[in-house]
Amino acid sequence: MAQQTNTFATFNAVGNREELADAIYRISPEETPFVSSIGKDKCSSVSPEWQTDALSAAVNNKVEQGNNAAVKAITPSVRVGNRTQISEKTFGVTGTQEVVDKAGRKSEKAYQEAKKILELKRDIEFAAINNGTAVAAAEGVAPQARGLSGWLKTNSLQGATGAAPDPIANTAPTDGTLRTFTEALLKQAMQKAWEEGGNPSLLFVPSALRATVSAFTGAATKFEKVESKTTTATVEVYVGDFGRLKIVNSRYNRARDVFGIEPERFKLLRLRGVKTTPLAKTGDAENYMVNTEWTLKCEQEAANFALRDLQAT
Repeated sequence: MAQQTNTFATFNAVGNREELADAIYRISPEETPFVSSIGKDKCSSVSPEWQTDALSAAVNNKVEQGNNAAVKAITPSVRVGNRTQISEKTFGVTGTQEVVDKAGRKSEKAYQEAKKILELKRDIEFAAINNGTAVAAAEGVAPQARGLSGWLKTNSLQGATGAAPDPIANTAPTDGTLRTFTEALLKQAMQKAWEEGGNPSLLFVPSALRATVSAFTGAATKFEKVESKTTTATVEVYVGDFGRLKIVNSRYNRARDVFGIEPERFKLLRLRGVKTTPLAKTGDAENYMVNTEWTLKCEQEAANFALRDLQAT
């Protein structure tokens, strides 16, 4: 039916108020499962170091009566370390934007500061997982902390032509030939970590390999909530001969990497906590820097494992 003549419609009006919800909705993920699962501590230098050690292999230890004991050589502890990394975000807000009436926030400065802190946390999660080497600060060179990928040497399983990292020599892992991620590979890695004395409890899996893990047919626990008639078609916990792994979806793992970690063996060290600092004023605007200085401490890399060069089936 045609509109009645001379009726006044919204598209003719100039005085109708706009409707803008007093909220801001974000889709970007904020979780940081690796950093959130490990310990936190402080450091007091840009190159914190610590020592690792191991017991000698167990043997059938026996001597004859009246044995004249011979002093054996002592294996020294191993000195390891990392470099601190400075991570920062910046933003600026004009004087006008700070004082006008806004939807979803009262202060633009406070809103942007909170947003940048969340972004900073995600950046630290990404670097703490993926960085392959430690880099010392130099003129024109930003320092870098060695991440999880660069720490895991002893129980690192990679494809043909691939190479494990060496945290002592400070070399990064080398990508090898992609191969199918099988349950046999996972079992092998779990066994290697257990034989070294480790007990990994978390398995960090990228989205590209998550369905592969759920398809494993071994001793996996698939939860079913009978009372709510809900069937969970995924593996939440993998139970193998050498331990129990909680599956953690990791947004920042490379698509070819899976890590089994014992979170008690890691700490995020802070040289400087997260701080917001005003920068030089530029005209009618206020500028800010949000930064922190941190590194990743791995107390014993042999307690964990890495499966590299994996391709989803």
